[in-house]
Parts: sequence; structure tokens; C-alpha cells
Amino acid sequence: MLVEIPFPQIDPAAFTLPIPRMSLGPLELGPFPIRWYALGYIGGVVLGWLYANRVAQRDRLWSDNGPSPIKKDDIDDFAFWVMLGILLGGRFGYILFYTLPYEPERVLSDPSFILRMWEGGMAFHGGLIGAALAAVYTAWSRKIPLLRLADVACAAAPIGIFLVRIANFINGELYGRETSVPWAMKFPTYDWGAREWVYTGNEALVHPSQLYEAGLEGLLLFAILAVAVWHFRALRWPGLVSGIFLVGYALARTFVENFREPDSFVSGLPGFLTMGMLLSLPMLIGGAWLIYRARRQAQPA
Repeated sequence: MLVEIPFPQIDPAAFTLPIPRMSLGPLELGPFPIRWYALGYIGGVVLGWLYANRVAQRDRLWSDNGPSPIKKDDIDDFAFWVMLGILLGGRFGYILFYTLPYEPERVLSDPSFILRMWEGGMAFHGGLIGAALAAVYTAWSRKIPLLRLADVACAAAPIGIFLVRIANFINGELYGRETSVPWAMKFPTYDWGAREWVYTGNEALVHPSQLYEAGLEGLLLFAILAVAVWHFRALRWPGLVSGIFLVGYALARTFVENFREPDSFVSGLPGFLTMGMLLSLPMLIGGAWLIYRARRQAQPA
């Protein structure tokens, strides 16, 4: 007999703002629940900003003789743009990678779907593109080396990844494939009208793959990058930390995709390949190139 670990059934809304209900065209607003998912993004940016400032202000991590090339004001400015880039990139990435190729009618028949981030959600790889564009703009506007800023951002990025994957778990979404492992779970569906979790009796025992991702893409990757930054002084080679992050995330995501349930509407891919794996391939190639480029330097910066 299979024994499951009970799903904790935490309310996906951390709290609700008592805004009166109103209509703005096709959008219905109020009352406004503040979800753990949104708090995961906000918390990731705030904690990442604090950690990035700590890294940037340690001159010895960058060079034996010179000051850090990244200043506190650079990180402060970047924090705003990266939050915007993650939100817009994550949402438009979901639309471009998942909705338009497989469910175009959702957008064509109802364009306001693009703005309803709580329906469908966001794509990590789109958020990464948005964050990269934010880094490019910040580096250009503040006249700082792009790879230096990217290295600081990548060192802090797993903090946000961890928090968002925990929020995915709280939401009971993006869970794994059917399994008989001792830590398998049954994920119910949340009824927002009744504000309660509902079991239909048809739920299967599945991998809690959100926790796998939180552990590998979040905690483990953060630890690897922290050792690289604080012990091996990896920031002295521009692009090295960014490369380690890209390769590490791509490998972790590809591994977990073997346990995560593929999106039901994604079709046309070989059985051994998922969209998450496919989108991680450019990260793996780009990260490997950055590591190779950084280590070719005869002397660290």
C-alpha cells in the first residue's frame, strides 16, 4: 500500500486587500488577494538586492588592489529594472513559448489574457531574458561593464528561484509525474470562490517536483555560486559566475524535467524532450562559452 505525504493546504493568498469590486473593461478588480507567488518574486528581488549589495561592496572579491567595479547605486538602479524585466519578460515569455504556439485562441479571442498574470503564470526563461535586458540597459546607462553586473545578479538569482518554486508548491501547481516514491503527494485544486482546497478523488500520487527545483535550482545552485564567489574569488574573471549560473540552472532544470509533469497542451516534441529542456539548451551553451571565455584569461581581473 502506497503512503503519501499530506499536502499542507496553505492558502495561496498570503492576505487579501479589501479593495471594492470594480470593472475596468474586460478586467474585474477587487478584492485583491496578495499571493505567495507574487511575494516570492518581490522577496527574491529584495533579498537578492541585499545580497548583491554585500557582494558588490567587498573589494577583495574583485581584486587585490582595486575597488569593486559595481557600486551600491548601480545595484539600487538595477533592482528596479530587473523587477520590471522579470515580470514583463516572464509573462511575455509564457505567451510566446507556451500560449501562442499551442493555444493561440486564448490570446486571439481575449487579448486581455496577456495582462492576467494569475492565469497561466509566467515562464522562467522569459523572465531570464527580461532580466538580461534589464542588465544591458543598466550597464549602458550607468557606464559599467555588463559582465560584471551580470555576475553579481547571477550570484543572487537563486534566492528568487528558491522562493518562487516554494510558492509553486504552495499553489499546488507545476507538480510532477506519477510515482510510488515514499514522499509522493496528491495535489488538490484550489477553489478561489469557496477559498478552500478541493479533492475530487481522482488525484494521482506524484513527485513534488517544485521542491526538487527549489532544492537544486535554488539552494544547491546558490551554495555553488557562493563558494565560487567567496572562496575561489570567481568574480575576478568577468563572466565566470554568470556562466556557472547558466550551466548550473540548465543542468538542474533538465534533470528535474524528468520528474516534472510536462504541460498538457505542449505537443510535437519527442517523448524524451520537454519544453523546459529545450529552452535550457541555449543557457547550457551560452554558460559553457562564458566559462571557457573567462578561464582563457591569463590573469584574473
